[in-house]
Amino acid sequence: MGSKVVVVTGASSGIGAALAELLARRQVSVVLVARREDALSAVAARCGPTAHVIVGDMTRRDDVRRVVAESLAALGRIDVWVNNAGQGISRMPSELTDDDVDAMISANVKSALYGMQEILPHFKERGAGQIINVSSMLGRIPFTPARSAYTGAKHFLNALTALFRTEVQQTHPGIEFSLVSPGMVRTEFGLNARHGGLDSRQMPDSQSAEEVAAVIARVVESGQPDVYTRAGSQARVAAYYATLGADP
Repeated sequence: MGSKVVVVTGASSGIGAALAELLARRQVSVVLVARREDALSAVAARCGPTAHVIVGDMTRRDDVRRVVAESLAALGRIDVWVNNAGQGISRMPSELTDDDVDAMISANVKSALYGMQEILPHFKERGAGQIINVSSMLGRIPFTPARSAYTGAKHFLNALTALFRTEVQQTHPGIEFSLVSPGMVRTEFGLNARHGGLDSRQMPDSQSAEEVAAVIARVVESGQPDVYTRAGSQARVAAYYATLGADP
C-alpha cells in the first residue's frame, strides 16, 4: 500500500482524520482536503511528511477540480479518491424545508458526485483507480426520522456509486468503486448536524473513528465494492426489508 497516493476529503476530523493518519503510518502519500486550514494542518502534523494539505469546499465543483489539479501537480498521480465529506441533519420529515433538502444533497451527494466526475478523466487515462464513497447504515435502513433528509441523501449516494460502477466498468474495468457503510461513530458528527443534534460520542453501540478507518484502509487494499464496518450489518439490512412485504 505504501506507494499509493490517496485523497481524503473531510479530512480535518473524525473518520477522515483517522483514515489519513492510519494511511500515513503505512507510508501512503495522503492529500488532506477540507475547509478548515488550521484543523487540516494539525492532522497533517500528526501524519508526517507524506501528508499534503489542500483547503477546499467539496460542495463547490471548482474547488474539487482544483484539488485534483493541485494533487496531480504535487504528487504526479492519484490512486484512490475517498469521498468522506458530509453533514447530518436533525429535522423530522414533516418539517423539512427546501433549504434543508438542498443542504443535504449538496453536502452528501454533490460533494461525492463532483469528486467522482472530476477524478474520472485521470483514472480513465491511467486505466486504473479507486473511488471510495463513505455512506451510512442510514443509507440502507431509514430507521431514524430526525435524520430524514440525510438518510435520503445517502440512499442517493448508494445508487450513484452502483451506477457509476456499472457505467464505467463497461469500458474501464480497472477502475473500482467501493461503498463503505458505517453505523454510529464516536465523532462530532451529531453536534455538527444541521439544526444541531445529539453528541455522537455519547451514543451507545457506537464505533470509534479509528475502527471505521481501519475498515476503509482494508478496502483500499482489497477493492471490495460494498462493505459494512460492523459484523452483522448485512444481515440486519436483509431482515429489515424482509419484514416490509411479500411478492403479490
